[in-house]
Amino acid sequence: MTASQTPAQNFTSGYSLVNGIQMYYEIYGGGNALVLIHGGGSTIETSFAKVIPLLCKTRKVIAVELQVHGRTGDRPAPESFEQDADDVAALLQNIGIAKADIMGFSNGGNTTMQLAIRHPQMVNKIIVASAFYKREGMYPWFWDFMPAATLQNMPAELQEAYKKVAPHPEKLETMHSKDRDRMLHFTDWSDDTLKSIAAPTLFIVGDKDVVTPEHTMAMHNLVTNSRLAVIPGGHGEYLGEITFKKETRLPLLTVGLMNEFLDGE
Repeated sequence: MTASQTPAQNFTSGYSLVNGIQMYYEIYGGGNALVLIHGGGSTIETSFAKVIPLLCKTRKVIAVELQVHGRTGDRPAPESFEQDADDVAALLQNIGIAKADIMGFSNGGNTTMQLAIRHPQMVNKIIVASAFYKREGMYPWFWDFMPAATLQNMPAELQEAYKKVAPHPEKLETMHSKDRDRMLHFTDWSDDTLKSIAAPTLFIVGDKDVVTPEHTMAMHNLVTNSRLAVIPGGHGEYLGEITFKKETRLPLLTVGLMNEFLDGE
């Protein structure tokens, strides 16, 4: 593990061998553990740079990078939300975290739900942001676009962020292809799968997201102990995700909602 620094906060970083890959993580602050899981095509910084300095004031924030994303290695197998969940669980065990709150954005939200389903003993509360459990939950334009998606369609900010930190920048296209293929081959989860989530859950969605608010409401209705927040803005705008250039106070609102939920009964 090495010591590093950002303008906002000191942190430690390291790699852990999990299920055949070297998985990268960063740890900020102290207190109760909160794990952050980024979106597809993203890194820790692109999804969470605006909220980590706020969250780590009162929590131990553990931010991870998933298979073939950012600094984490790859395996000769497709991505899956189930495998990602198993990887995060193994990493937490390796670094001595027996139980944590989990927050995942976009694809990371799907991974967060799978953590609560597959490893419930390791989960306190979960926050599922801009995620889905059935294909119908995404707007039709998303599925119209996805079969023809190429690296050239990937936001330049995400491409540059990957190449800046990845040990093998030439794997950018591999990462993009695996993300795309996971979406193309996604099979709906059953209602009973969602109903099996016992952890207290906060669902978050933007009112102009890639996931419909109606679908997020449906997930909220299936998970017994859950709350729902619909926040103005697009996909990840409420987190200050890197592709949104306009300065906004929405991350302050989002962190306030997260802290209220995590600190509540």
